[in-house]
Amino acid sequence: MSSNETVFVQILDKEYQVACPPGERDALIQAAHNLDERMRDIRGSGTVIGLERIAVMAALNLSHELLESKDSARELGPSSDRLEHLTAKVEQALEKL
Repeated sequence: MSSNETVFVQILDKEYQVACPPGERDALIQAAHNLDERMRDIRGSGTVIGLERIAVMAALNLSHELLESKDSARELGPSSDRLEHLTAKVEQALEKL
């Protein structure tokens, strides 16, 4: 069993020490960079003040996007199943010929 490595990331000019599973370092750094950009955008808009509130707004925005992505994936699911079913029917029809 591999132990986690310690990764240091910067978010809004603050450094955070995060435990990270082996092989996930690059993904963690990319996620931190994405969060930093979003928090800077929120702070730059001037409508939200305070680090905690900026973090909550960023988290809400990310959560909303994740839920939208899951909903979109669910909508595609039945189409994919239907396509597989139709493909199987076409293959059966071709075999009969």
